[in-house]
Amino acid sequence: MLRHMQLKNYSKRTIDTYLSCILNLSKFYNRTPETITPEELKEYLYSLLQSKKTSISNINQVISAYKVLMTGVLEKDWTVIKISRPRREKKLPVVFSKEEILRIIERTINLKHRAIISFAYSTGLRLDEVCKVRLSDIDSSRMQIRVSNGKGNKSRYTILSKQILELLREYWRYYQPKSYLFEGRQKGVPLSHSTIQELFRHRMAAAGIRKPASFHTLRHSFATHLLEQGINLRIIQTLLGHNSIRTTTIYTHLQNFDPGSITSPFDHLRD
Repeated sequence: MLRHMQLKNYSKRTIDTYLSCILNLSKFYNRTPETITPEELKEYLYSLLQSKKTSISNINQVISAYKVLMTGVLEKDWTVIKISRPRREKKLPVVFSKEEILRIIERTINLKHRAIISFAYSTGLRLDEVCKVRLSDIDSSRMQIRVSNGKGNKSRYTILSKQILELLREYWRYYQPKSYLFEGRQKGVPLSHSTIQELFRHRMAAAGIRKPASFHTLRHSFATHLLEQGINLRIIQTLLGHNSIRTTTIYTHLQNFDPGSITSPFDHLRD
């Protein structure tokens, strides 16, 4: 199964997650995973839901991992197996206001931490993508950033702010990263996800922000604020690296607008 996923160019995080899911399934029945039937998988999933120790998202990960095992390794027909996925509760993502973004940045004294947070918001990158940005990905002549091997191992470009470029130059002069833009204590090794998540939690607390937000909220805020600026949804989709425009449309429910500034089409019939 490992070799199959590597050949299919699955990301390391996905491989680790799927292998962990199959290992736990195997431990539950104390049998090798290929002997576990679809009906037994359903019983296992039911037990997870009953224990309330897992989320709908994790349940779907187990199903996806089992599908890779069945179709990719054992070459079975998935349409015959018929395992339905539980519906996820649709929640609108949390978004920072522009004032909250400024407050977080202004309360961040450490230059490196300020650069990380500012860079993430200004580009709309995912946490994993921020960690993987290399110095060679920054194109200051065209004012854009290459996002290599993003989600689904797809590459794209996103915008580079002039103010952020100046901040990154200041940061580079002081920290002198070797390969990755944001490295840990060891040169040439990127900062870990947990390190960035932890520093962001501290910065949120310092800014007095109590909403249930995370580092990923910077990405949601980037998209929402672009939409409020009047940027076309298709452009935002491209910048975010979404496969489907339907994923991007969720931000239309988050943007602020003044109903009083909108005129009815009736008023323009004679224009």
